[in-house]
Amino acid sequence: MSTGVTPNITFTIAHRRCTPRRPGYTLGMKTAISIPDDVFADAERLAQVLNTSRSRLYARAVREFIVRHAPDGVTAALDEVCSEIGRDDDGFAAAAARQRLRRSEW
Repeated sequence: MSTGVTPNITFTIAHRRCTPRRPGYTLGMKTAISIPDDVFADAERLAQVLNTSRSRLYARAVREFIVRHAPDGVTAALDEVCSEIGRDDDGFAAAAARQRLRRSEW
């Protein structure tokens, strides 16, 4: 009898805390997680589109999640964005702002 529930797929993100034996091997912790089939399939497609490994995709996703949910991380990310805006060497942002102001009705 089918319950209509798709079983979770368990997979392993392979990382090692040692010197890589081959180029491109990712350093880090090895762990196993279970996720729903649809999430796994979406992640597989995205990894192919981004031309990246599954491990790298999940590491990036977890890193983004941590930054979004850690108050200090959010502040640090905003500080980084603000510092990037301040590095407008060619004056593009200032010129765009002036042009937008000229077009605005006061």
